Amino acid sequence: MEAETYKFIWQGIEIEARYTPLDMAIISHLEIEAINPPRSPLPITDTGYRSYFHKPGIIEAHGGGVLQFVSDWLDEEAKSKEWQIYMEASRQGQLF
Repeated sequence: MEAETYKFIWQGIEIEARYTPLDMAIISHLEIEAINPPRSPLPITDTGYRSYFHKPGIIEAHGGGVLQFVSDWLDEEAKSKEWQIYMEASRQGQLF
């Protein structure tokens, strides 16, 4: 099955999500990549890229489709202490 591709903006970062509902007929695959700025860190990955294999039907059961699933995941992880520290440091810049 071919991957479905979605693009959206999350907190000023352009993101591409590629979703294959049934990859290899037994598992689903979701790829999330920051494309502008390229490979910008996200709350779910320091490298700007995340590959997520999962049981088929998880995204569909979440409701709202791929974009809603990814947005909700990013929003939830953005509440973490680590992400808050990263965002504060990004705003202030590093002097040393």
